[in-house]
Amino acid sequence: MRSLLVAVLAALVGFGAFTAVAPGVRAATHKVVIVVGPTGSSTANYRTNANLLATQAASYGATVVKVYSPNATWSRVSSAAHGANVLIYLGHGNGWPSPHYPFSTARMDGLGLNATLNAGNSNTRYYGESYMPYLHLAPNAVVVLNRLCYASGDSEWGAANPTRATAIKRVDNYGAGFLRSGAKAVFASGITSVSYVLRGLFRGSASMSMAQLFWSDPSRTVSYKIAFTSTRTSSATALMDPYAPNRYYRSVIGKLGTTVGNWRSG
Repeated sequence: MRSLLVAVLAALVGFGAFTAVAPGVRAATHKVVIVVGPTGSSTANYRTNANLLATQAASYGATVVKVYSPNATWSRVSSAAHGANVLIYLGHGNGWPSPHYPFSTARMDGLGLNATLNAGNSNTRYYGESYMPYLHLAPNAVVVLNRLCYASGDSEWGAANPTRATAIKRVDNYGAGFLRSGAKAVFASGITSVSYVLRGLFRGSASMSMAQLFWSDPSRTVSYKIAFTSTRTSSATALMDPYAPNRYYRSVIGKLGTTVGNWRSG
């Protein structure tokens, strides 16, 4: 009887009725793409921080793909990002509202990449919101934007702090293109580590929501938190966690009820 049961179960698996996957094997099916854009003399430092995240993701068993300046062109980044479960970007940000008129979905609220392959770390071209859907991320993907201006609501270094209303618009606009790419959540951190996102996705409870993941950051302050409903993306909501009034360096936007379990199954 036992041998018959084993044979039946084997046949069901062969026909795709169900698949038993060990946790370690499942982690290896998740693709983490890490992009470093050109930031001039700061590029080496950005690469160092990116490599720490790459090592962390690999330690969880993920497949890690790195695309770094001076070779982070749009063609290379968009090809690597296809089917990614996590896309992490470190580099310059170009968002809206800003002093840089006119507004352009082709140039703003996206990625600052190399204009030309292997031509140094200062040849920046911005690929904006209208390009982001062509990344074709995996279902339930997560995007992480680290050390950018604008993405979390902040201003460029040396510029005046934005008003609350302006910061909210920046977060809403910066998330819009990525959410159309298949992402369910876009995390942004202007000055602190984003390692907590990877830790939560790979090691957190499957029932943890993206909102709960955001509040698991050791750098959270909570005191000045903001929540709003997106006007750019249907059914999306956002959370912002300023560390002081008008200091907007942490945010997340998307379908924040999406769980870590949803992400893992994606």
